[in-house]
Amino acid sequence: MEIKIPVDVDLLLKYSKSGPRYTSYPTAPHFHDGIGAEEYIRHLIQDNTTIMNRNLSLYFHIPFCDTLCYFCGCHMTVSNNQKRIGQYLDYLEKEVDLTKNLIDPDRQVIQLHWGGGTPTHLSPEQIRTLGEFIRSRFELHPDAEISAEIDPRELTFDHLEALNEIGFNRVSMGVQTFDPTVQRAINRIQPESVTRQAFEWSRSLGFSSQNIDLMYGLPHQTISTLENTLNTVIDIDPNRIALFNYAHLPHVIRHQKLIKDEWLPDTPLKLQMLKLSIEKLQEAGYVFIGMDHFAKPDDELTLALKDRTLYRNFQGYSTHAGINLLAFGVSSISMLSDLYVQNHKKFVDYYQALDQNQLPAMRGVALSPDDQLRRDVINRLMCHFYLDKKLIESEYQIHFDEHFYAPLQRIDKMQDDGLVIHDSDQITITPAGRLLIRNIAMEFDAYLGQTTHSYSRTI
Repeated sequence: MEIKIPVDVDLLLKYSKSGPRYTSYPTAPHFHDGIGAEEYIRHLIQDNTTIMNRNLSLYFHIPFCDTLCYFCGCHMTVSNNQKRIGQYLDYLEKEVDLTKNLIDPDRQVIQLHWGGGTPTHLSPEQIRTLGEFIRSRFELHPDAEISAEIDPRELTFDHLEALNEIGFNRVSMGVQTFDPTVQRAINRIQPESVTRQAFEWSRSLGFSSQNIDLMYGLPHQTISTLENTLNTVIDIDPNRIALFNYAHLPHVIRHQKLIKDEWLPDTPLKLQMLKLSIEKLQEAGYVFIGMDHFAKPDDELTLALKDRTLYRNFQGYSTHAGINLLAFGVSSISMLSDLYVQNHKKFVDYYQALDQNQLPAMRGVALSPDDQLRRDVINRLMCHFYLDKKLIESEYQIHFDEHFYAPLQRIDKMQDDGLVIHDSDQITITPAGRLLIRNIAMEFDAYLGQTTHSYSRTI
């Protein structure tokens, strides 16, 4: 029987504060420019022989979009200049070749994802060319999970056919809302018919999984309009749903200034929206995976949650734990066994490095033994909602209660609110605590408070 997540709005209000999403630990604000191409190369070569799971995950960042969505916090640029896009793809291939020379050729790719921006802003021919190039440089596992983000608004059947021809088996599409008033406020006009057509096309081509991204807390959004959107999405019947809390950070993301503060629902209303969403999605049979993700009971994410093999990286929740993630393109972040490294964010710097036959790494962080320990603890809590303290002690040769004395004192206070069950051997997150997992994970973060970085709200 699936675990139902209760939504106590008063409890959520008590714990609502800013905090990391923990797609990495240490988190990106703690990356520094002391890490560059030289460190990345050394760690790549090292992991060829030392990492236990030799499979690879690849990420390709396609930063171009047709229009600007005012809510967007991604690293993207609006461009319809085909020469500019073609130039970027040429440099992307050069980065692949420089990296591939450092990887043992027998290492297989078990996961491949194109994100953005909008990968389907590429023409179908560009999609085919890039896909064939990747396959010529890497060996893809026969059961590889190959996914792309698509935009139904400019999608053609040929785009999906091109993705299908080069082996893609999953698609994820942004919807956010079906309400016309909200769509105008966020500059994303996307009729329901367009979204349904994208689903029909992908299903007719045999894509095995479809995801929809939604948002609550958008400008002019109401309980009623959100409920209408949820009803429509449930009828469309995607395999997975990501339900994000709109993070309004105009001082960080300049174009969000186009969304006026007075257009936004206040915190109590946003929490009512979250409560409605969780209850409706659970009633429709979706399982709460964690944070803002839901999946059907037979989905791989749900199965990984149940058998405690779920993992978390820069693409969110994943079923492939303990493998190198190699990321290509501007701003993308690679994850090795004990190193994170990010590429240059500006096109000119990215191109300049590759012109000099250098990997375009600009900053990162090497993980200390304590970083690796805390990353494991945080990942287990966020992905499994459970932590075996004795197992951690055995793997890291520590006394858990002594090493984490201060965090455990704070965890015990959360136990009083019914968020966790903490005893001598384990920490178990209760159904009520699963919604506040970011707050719980933050107690094990040794870096919090060391930067002025603005995080989104934890709930």
